[in-house]
Amino acid sequence: MTYKRVKPKRTSTDLRGQAFIHAALEELRQNPKKLSIVKQNCLAFKQQPFLKRGLLVAVERFEWVFEVDDDIERVIAQVLAEDYIGNRIRRYPLLFKGVVND
Repeated sequence: MTYKRVKPKRTSTDLRGQAFIHAALEELRQNPKKLSIVKQNCLAFKQQPFLKRGLLVAVERFEWVFEVDDDIERVIAQVLAEDYIGNRIRRYPLLFKGVVND
C-alpha cells in the first residue's frame, strides 16, 4: 500500500515581515519625506548585478507605483492592495529598510 504525501499549503503570511511593512507604512504616513529612502533602496537593489528575479520584479513594480503618483496615501493603498503589485511588493519587506527607526 502506498501513501500519498500531502504537501502543506504555501502561505505568504510572514507575520514579522507584515508587521514591519505596516510599521513602515505608518512611518511614511507620518513623515512622507522618508519616501525618498524607499526610492533609494529600489535604486540600490536595481544596481546589484546578481539580484534575485523576484526582488527585481518587485522593485520594478514599486517604480511603477512611483511613476503614477508620489501621493503617500495612494502609495500605501497600492502596497496594501490585494492584487499582483501589492502582493509582489509585500513579499520583500527589505524594500522598506531604513524607514522605521527603532
